[in-house]
Amino acid sequence: MTWKISLMIVLLLFLGSCKNDRNRHTDTESAVVQDYLTSECLLEADVLLSNPKGLDVKFIDFRKREDYQKSHLPGAINIWRNDIEDSMYPYRGMMASKNTIEALFSELGIQNTDTLIVYDNHSGSDAARLWWVLQNYDFGAVKLLNGGITAWISAGGEVTDEISEFPSSKFTLPAHSSMKYLIGLEGLKQELVKKNPPLLLDVRTHDEYTGKRQKSGASRAGRIPNSQWIDWAHAIDYHGSGKFRSTKELEALYGQLGISKEDPIITYCHTGVRSAHTTFVLTELLGYTKVKNYDGSWTEWSYFEDLPIGKDSITLTLQ
Repeated sequence: MTWKISLMIVLLLFLGSCKNDRNRHTDTESAVVQDYLTSECLLEADVLLSNPKGLDVKFIDFRKREDYQKSHLPGAINIWRNDIEDSMYPYRGMMASKNTIEALFSELGIQNTDTLIVYDNHSGSDAARLWWVLQNYDFGAVKLLNGGITAWISAGGEVTDEISEFPSSKFTLPAHSSMKYLIGLEGLKQELVKKNPPLLLDVRTHDEYTGKRQKSGASRAGRIPNSQWIDWAHAIDYHGSGKFRSTKELEALYGQLGISKEDPIITYCHTGVRSAHTTFVLTELLGYTKVKNYDGSWTEWSYFEDLPIGKDSITLTLQ
């Protein structure tokens, strides 16, 4: 069964995304959609529950299969990271090809006219990875559910363990792919040798950044030289609602970078998932205009022994 959302919801989302409304802020802990500079890609659970009729949507449960099977939003389809990865690389996490995405979505019954509402159970970081992939392929009808399945349940939304299936479709992505938020390894190396290179933002934990912790999949511990650090999780109420922090809090957090919103930024993490979340925050919620996410991130950079690394600590953990 295809779930639907009213035109009123869409109007609310676009009103909330007005780019001229730069000075509207709130001090509430749980930020509302209208609080952000742009927000057509973000949806609140209570808004969704208020009137679930209207436009064609499909819910995408972007969690591990075992979590989906236990409970999920009614009508939700399950997709996980490995479904949208390119397995041809010697390391994990690279973005899948256009053909792979088209085949996957066709098999799942996703239509070109569908709006995808994506949620996870990890404060939006996993869901943001799917948003980021589809933005690069110029499929823009993607919204994140703020706070994920936790927010849905807290708002009184129902969950089920019934597996949803739809007739297969003929899903196609736009012929032209802008790759507007993507930068690869070769592109990154070219940027870093410029006289005025972009700001390089490492959004992993501090232990990963300093080299104290080496996560599974990485060949070495450390960071890309000259990186600045802001943990992706600082942008959300990580130990509470899992929702994005208010504009006031986000502006203060990323204001520490000391750059303008027109200056170029390249984000990275372990495999480009957490940094996709930061890309979402910077572009959709705060209006930064030149943000790229390094797809291979530390897993790829650390794989090549000829690439330099920065490190402050003796590596104590490998997990």
